[in-house]
Amino acid sequence: MSGRILVVDDIESNRRLLEARLSAEYFDVLQADSGQACIDAALTHAPDVILLDVMMPGMDGFETCRRLKADPNTRHIPVVMVTALDQREDRVRGLEAGADDFLTKPVNDIALFARVRSLLRLKLVMDELRLREQARPSLVAKDGVGDDASTSGHVLVVAPDPVQGDRLAARLPSRFSCEAACDPRSVMAKAAHADLIVVELSSPRFDGLRICARLRAEAATRQAPILGVVDPDLPDIMVRALDIGVSDLVARPVDAGELSARAMTQLKRKRYADHLRDRLEESLELAVTDQLTGLHNRRYLNSRLRTAMDAFEINGEPFSVALFDIDHFKRINDTFGHQAGDEVLKGFATRMGRALRALDVAGRFGGEEFLILLTGANLNEAARSAERVRAAIAGAPFTLAQAEALKVTVSAGCAQAVTGDSPDSLLARADAALYQAKAAGRDRVAVATKKAA
Repeated sequence: MSGRILVVDDIESNRRLLEARLSAEYFDVLQADSGQACIDAALTHAPDVILLDVMMPGMDGFETCRRLKADPNTRHIPVVMVTALDQREDRVRGLEAGADDFLTKPVNDIALFARVRSLLRLKLVMDELRLREQARPSLVAKDGVGDDASTSGHVLVVAPDPVQGDRLAARLPSRFSCEAACDPRSVMAKAAHADLIVVELSSPRFDGLRICARLRAEAATRQAPILGVVDPDLPDIMVRALDIGVSDLVARPVDAGELSARAMTQLKRKRYADHLRDRLEESLELAVTDQLTGLHNRRYLNSRLRTAMDAFEINGEPFSVALFDIDHFKRINDTFGHQAGDEVLKGFATRMGRALRALDVAGRFGGEEFLILLTGANLNEAARSAERVRAAIAGAPFTLAQAEALKVTVSAGCAQAVTGDSPDSLLARADAALYQAKAAGRDRVAVATKKAA
């Protein structure tokens, strides 16, 4: 996986060395020699990952990272701090500033490439979600980079024995609810309900990598953040963990402050990713749903109609449609107001839904028109279904908000698909039958007996 990497260091030889190593792995490399130059390049070129030196004159790496994460235009770019500093306080400070990881100079090539590719995979997913969220820019700003004190969640600690599990859980902040799992057979059931999974990867008595691979293979846990606990003297395990899809790593001996900072970073990232996925699902639902009635909209109905017609041409199974129009609906709006008209439309949708089969697809076709797609129904069966809807509407008055009792009726036209029909021709015959029902006095169902010319 390739990508655009921004290398930031005030020493030119360091930048050129990293550039050469990254270019050899087919990454596109940009350079910046100061914190401000880094911010400018991030805004201009939108890199996929930033490798940021900590010790720079003027604006150091910590402040640069904070400013990058504070800007909605750059906060989603993963930042790896590359530094000669290797103290616990420095790592925690960097994580609290928003850094995604630390690499200590001299940088190990294997660790560098594994970490960069892991972050590229993460950014690819987040970019896709954010791209679909562009219609809601006000929500993009809420990227989960909030107050650490508000970040909590349920953490599953996976370790070879209860003692190690309890030790790891004790190093997490008290606001996290923690439970341990030592038996690999019980991990999957518990992991499905966890916000974060911490897995011991260094024990020779416990195949943590296999558990991580299985977590990534199962749909219920594929998106769950995994924090691996590793021995820094086992670089092969670190690289394999990142390749499998472990979200982040913390080295032994585990420092409580660093573990807490990394856990909070993962939980905040998960919160934002879940938020984007929820909004995406809501957006997709809104794209095919009529907001007033909650029924499918015309776009969805047209799509399902084309699919049903294709299936009819292949297997010849009966397929019919019923088109409804509320009688004298304009008079209702003119007399009682549009709010009353909206109440009638919502009430109609509710009654219609109760009168139909579970497999029927109903929706608002436009204005006061509604369409039902009846798979497996011939013309007589479609007419009976339409009659049930008509009777449900006429059977009792509609009670409006202002306590008005309003009698409402509906007319319907039914048509069955025949060989050579198109979606438009089938709807045209249903519409012609609806016109006949209107012309014959309304509050009735008519059927189309022949194909429209």
